[in-house]
Amino acid sequence: MDSRRLPYIDGVAAALVDGTGRVVGWTAAAEQLLALDAAQVTGRPARELLADGEADADALGKRAGEVRLRSGDGPPVEVSYQVLPLAGEHGEVRALVLATSAAAVARRRQDEAFTRELFLQDRLGLAVFDSDLRLLRTNTHLLPYTGLPEDLAGHRLRDFLQPGDAEAAEAILRHVIDTGEPLVRAELPIRTLDDPGPGVVMEVQAFRLQAPDGSLIGVTALFGDVTELHRYRQRADVLHRATAAVGASLSVVGTAEDLAGVLVPGLGRRAEVDIAEAVFTGDEPLPGADGALAVRRTATAGPPGPDDRPLGPIGRAELGRPAAATADPPTMSAPLNTRGGPLGRITVHRPPAEGPYAREDLEVLREIAARAALAVDNARRYTREHRAAVGLQRSLLPPAETVVPAATTASVYRPTDTATGVGGDWFDVIPLSSARVALVAGDVVGHGLQASATMGRLRTAVRTLADLDLEPDELLVHLDDLVSQLVVEGSEEERERGVADPSGATCVYAVYDPVSGICQAASAGHPPPALVHPDGRVEYLPVNPGPPLGVGGLPFETVECVPPAGSVLALYTDGLIEGVNRDLDEGMAQLAVRLGETGLGGDLAAAGRAIVAEMSTAGQGDDVTLLLARLHPVPPEATAAWSIDADPAAVAGVREAATRQLEEWGLGELVFTTELVLSELVTNAIRYAGGPVQVRLIRSSVLTCEVSDPSATQPRMRRARLTDEGGRGLYLVAQLTERWGSRYTRSGKTIWAEQPIEAPAVP
Repeated sequence: MDSRRLPYIDGVAAALVDGTGRVVGWTAAAEQLLALDAAQVTGRPARELLADGEADADALGKRAGEVRLRSGDGPPVEVSYQVLPLAGEHGEVRALVLATSAAAVARRRQDEAFTRELFLQDRLGLAVFDSDLRLLRTNTHLLPYTGLPEDLAGHRLRDFLQPGDAEAAEAILRHVIDTGEPLVRAELPIRTLDDPGPGVVMEVQAFRLQAPDGSLIGVTALFGDVTELHRYRQRADVLHRATAAVGASLSVVGTAEDLAGVLVPGLGRRAEVDIAEAVFTGDEPLPGADGALAVRRTATAGPPGPDDRPLGPIGRAELGRPAAATADPPTMSAPLNTRGGPLGRITVHRPPAEGPYAREDLEVLREIAARAALAVDNARRYTREHRAAVGLQRSLLPPAETVVPAATTASVYRPTDTATGVGGDWFDVIPLSSARVALVAGDVVGHGLQASATMGRLRTAVRTLADLDLEPDELLVHLDDLVSQLVVEGSEEERERGVADPSGATCVYAVYDPVSGICQAASAGHPPPALVHPDGRVEYLPVNPGPPLGVGGLPFETVECVPPAGSVLALYTDGLIEGVNRDLDEGMAQLAVRLGETGLGGDLAAAGRAIVAEMSTAGQGDDVTLLLARLHPVPPEATAAWSIDADPAAVAGVREAATRQLEEWGLGELVFTTELVLSELVTNAIRYAGGPVQVRLIRSSVLTCEVSDPSATQPRMRRARLTDEGGRGLYLVAQLTERWGSRYTRSGKTIWAEQPIEAPAVP
């Protein structure tokens, strides 16, 4: 007998014994079990195989039992045996003795007991599928699930589960069969055809079944109901994501959108976030005269719903009513409350098929609402402070677009995106005497209200110094002294509070004279201005940047150039050219390319916005300022100049020449005033300064009269007494002109006066 023909009792030894008790047949399995070949055993009494003849003699009379047998190469082997009597054709008596290791029998009995008890468990599901995923055995009839057939044998999952759930389960079981890789702790939703509600969540583990010869039997799946654990994990995950996401933005709208994104699909299929209107302006939500609050549907998530419409005023009590849930349809809502009162409300919905919300769901929503309310209130407070800072910053800056005789300017200012708010960047366009213009750009290190306030002080100082008509390098020296004093005056308390230190400030100051066509510039630690030629070529002025303001003790240098007519001068702050992924040189090179490509011959404001939009980086850490100035030279025919000696008789000749020039310009109505102004200024220059005296008229948006002399003594206007014979000249000039003043020059001083030129009437 060949044991290999018994696949389910592999390893069973067999011996054939005749009627006299002698062994007449011996199998290969017997040889392997006892290490005795057939020649050593056949023909000998079976009694000789007993390890202890006396003790094991009674085994010869039993049909089954356990006995110890001798082995050929070691200690006795304990086996379990069974005797099968055989009847021969001629009446001879024989017996077939089957034996296997007692340990193997014990293991087989354990396996049988384990399998039997496993199928009797009522807390652990067990299912055995064949290779076609048809059920062979299962204990699901012991589990409290509805919609299952009484006898599951021969069924497939699709016969009693929802199609989607059945496909997902069969897909993972098929993967186990095909690859042999066991499945560990996969969670699957399970809903029956008879009960398509929320269903349950099963944790499934599966492994492939193979016969001893390696042939495929099927797959076994173990599953358990983890619905409550799954829901607990979902709620905890939603709360964790809400804590991490809500509050990351200091925008009211951004906070509401983050909140809606967490609620869907975490707690429902649709979410609505309603915020009081006052929150968007940073104000406290206060009820109106009718006790209602104006609210805005700020964010939604999920498919459109019937409530996708602007909300009107709703009662304060309704907005702040406690969290509640309804079953039909399944809905939950909770207020966004702070100590100051209600800020809004959040609502979530889900389809009726998913069942009503549980008490635990409402608790999670209430906790999320409490945390979201703090985030919304923080965003409201930031909005209020940011608006105040931006308002202060805007009020301290000039108009975005200006037109002066020497230039047409357009500017772009973009506050930083960081939570610290606006910073200390500024620009200015300052009209100077004789049709000149000063262009300024500066930057105070830091952000917030203090940086804006420091910027305002520096801008005021620049305007005051510019009114003195100083050279650019001289102006920066005075400004540097002022900043040094501000640093000394700053208290230790201010430094501890983070007040912006004015020593961390830079400035570039440029003056353009449209009559001579000369542009002068000096820098205190600031990037150099860019000059865009009419043909699109871009160059940076060769300014040697001095130290930042407040360092003191080091000089500043002025550079001069003569830009062609129609050129554009660009002043900017480092926020435009520096970024996270680029250094200063790369930023300047990129700015030069953008200035050349944008085409500054048209709308300067549109070009500036386009350049800032392309140059600014996401999440910029500094303000961005760009000032573009198209330079307009005064044509030679719009100026007239004369040089006279220090002779009082020359005053009459000046008056005559000026009269002829004004009539040629069509400004005959200004002849009388101009003659009087020139008479007084030239006479004073000849009397007190000597010669030579230079006289110049400039026609632009105003008529400017200039008288230059070699004296460095500034004139002083005073009111003459009745007995005085002089002293009324400058007083008359001040009364007859729009404004007047004097400035130092390299060879003396210049006194100037401006008269308005009325625009011609439009027919």
